[in-house]
Amino acid sequence: MSAPTLASDPRVRGLATIVGFLVVVELASGILQGYYTPIFSDIADHLGISDADVNWFEAAQLVVSALVVPPLARLGDLVGHKKVLLVSTAVTALGSWVLAFAPGFTTFLIGWALQGAYVVWLPLEVAIIHRRTAGTGRQGLLTRRAAAVLVGALELAVIVGALTSGALVEATSMRVLLVLPAIAVTLCLVVVWFGVEDVPGEATGGFDWGGLALVTTALGLVMAGLVVIRLEGPTSLLAWVLVLAGVATLVPFVRHEDARPDPIVDVRLLRSPGQWPVQLTAFLFGMSVLGAQIPLSTFARTDPDVAGYGLGASASFVSTLIGVYVVFMAIGAFSLPLTSRLLGARNALVGSALLVGLGYALWLPLHDTTGQALTNMAVIGLGSGALVAALPAAAAAAAPPERTGFATGMTNATKTVGGALASSVFAIALASTGSLDGPAEGAAPLSGYLTVWSICAVAAVLAALVLLRMPARAADAEQPVVVG
Repeated sequence: MSAPTLASDPRVRGLATIVGFLVVVELASGILQGYYTPIFSDIADHLGISDADVNWFEAAQLVVSALVVPPLARLGDLVGHKKVLLVSTAVTALGSWVLAFAPGFTTFLIGWALQGAYVVWLPLEVAIIHRRTAGTGRQGLLTRRAAAVLVGALELAVIVGALTSGALVEATSMRVLLVLPAIAVTLCLVVVWFGVEDVPGEATGGFDWGGLALVTTALGLVMAGLVVIRLEGPTSLLAWVLVLAGVATLVPFVRHEDARPDPIVDVRLLRSPGQWPVQLTAFLFGMSVLGAQIPLSTFARTDPDVAGYGLGASASFVSTLIGVYVVFMAIGAFSLPLTSRLLGARNALVGSALLVGLGYALWLPLHDTTGQALTNMAVIGLGSGALVAALPAAAAAAAPPERTGFATGMTNATKTVGGALASSVFAIALASTGSLDGPAEGAAPLSGYLTVWSICAVAAVLAALVLLRMPARAADAEQPVVVG
């Protein structure tokens, strides 16, 4: 299709406007992801709990995030992606307001878990854009460009959120501090309601309640087992019983889904050549992007005069380290259209995964100075930002029109499971006494951090090898690949 004709296509003419409204949603998402991290200790004081109890917030949100993606993604394909985006935004807003007025730990934990519904925002937005550009002849290109803009806005907002909370924590009350993100998410409801067109879903059939029950059981058991591992260590019999029971539940689940014409998790689609490499990459990528952030922070804060390693950094430098990482993630996301055009979509994905692997491999010999740490995080950020933007777009390109919401959503679901698994493994690696009793037992051994970085590097290289199995034609497709 020629450029003039493309420019006159109403589906493309209004795309920039829709992307602009969705950028506002990603700005709110970034604020949520960056706002609370610098003030966790202050939140613990506000609730009258120990810093260790804050870990329950992460565990609760990971569980909810992993469980809500499959049903919400399916609903998006059935009833329309805007409707589900509105519902998930409303749930996230509710959770954010609960945090602001929570009287104690339990209520705050419930609010934090509800807030995890934002995990489906980016996949739904990519599905909306992919649907909007259907028939233009440049669907894949336009989707990748829009996804890069959305992720770039997300990462920049993470920095803004972290800087804002850090600056205000001493200047205002905790109640006011927690109200601000709730207001931001509530405004997103208005933006989505008026700014995004409501297009009916393309999927047919009913809602697979049996499949939902089975996948919820499987994921719930596995995630519960991982939480127990973090609490009791790898010798816990209960933890492994839960994990094995969850894995065993996948057998009847897969059989059930294969037999249904309208499955909640389309395992036939996930097995397709254009889809499984993307989803497996998301799982492997989640191990570093979600699982390694706390170890990186604690390593930076460790005093080398006491432990014999570490950067002895202040909290403000840790914020700088995170800021550099996020800035380079934004650069990686914004440069995705250029690298995809120069290298091809598949090779751009492979290169991004290799950058993540290189960055974590650099930590093994280079971890003694702040300059080395900043360099390592910059390399990791470049690759990570591109992958965050590219994976949902690649999944959409390799899915039929009626399953784009499911395909993009699954990239976040598999990423979350990978992060939860890695988080548990890393917690064990860093336990200086073989237990998870906490910092009172002493600093984690340097070998634990070397293990973390090695696992992240190997996972990223494996992701690159997996992506090489993805057909280049599917990765670069401008039309979805229909899987029968």
